[in-house]
Amino acid sequence: MPDASGDRSKYFPAIEKKHGGPISLWIERLQDLGDAKYPDQIAFLRENHGFSQTHANALVMHVRGSLTSKRFATPDEFLKTLDPAVKKTAQSIFSAITKKYPDLELVIAWNQPMLRLGSGYVFGLSVAKNHISLSPFSSDVLLSFARQLKEYEVKKNTFQVPLNWKVDVSLLQSMAKARIAEME
Repeated sequence: MPDASGDRSKYFPAIEKKHGGPISLWIERLQDLGDAKYPDQIAFLRENHGFSQTHANALVMHVRGSLTSKRFATPDEFLKTLDPAVKKTAQSIFSAITKKYPDLELVIAWNQPMLRLGSGYVFGLSVAKNHISLSPFSSDVLLSFARQLKEYEVKKNTFQVPLNWKVDVSLLQSMAKARIAEME
């Protein structure tokens, strides 16, 4: 299993043991596929060489130079990676909710910061290049706030706000209240 650094090479000894040959052989075979897309590379290893999805993914992503498996142990670790202005927005979002609901715990789940109550999730966010996606973990809550969310892009389970969003404290607290009520 990769460690918190995102280093997929931790899988290499198991790959060599199960499939034989040095890891360089498997890297060469993937490189021989040229500009093959991720699904084609995975299929090549799985269908032609009996790789599991986990081993195929580790090798393909290593060859592609991806570090996206890096895991954050704490919300602070996650926040440290953000641009200072985006970090301030994210902290303001969580602060707006926890000010009214101090029993909520800020945790990392799915490698993103989330507010949790017991074993249920109340609110979370994900940072993209041009926006922050906010999730109340309920499509019903989103639907009930459709009128207040009309100025935002709303997806099935999230709504998007600008990276420098002036936090709407009332909206966030109301959505958290609705989600908590739904969980009870």
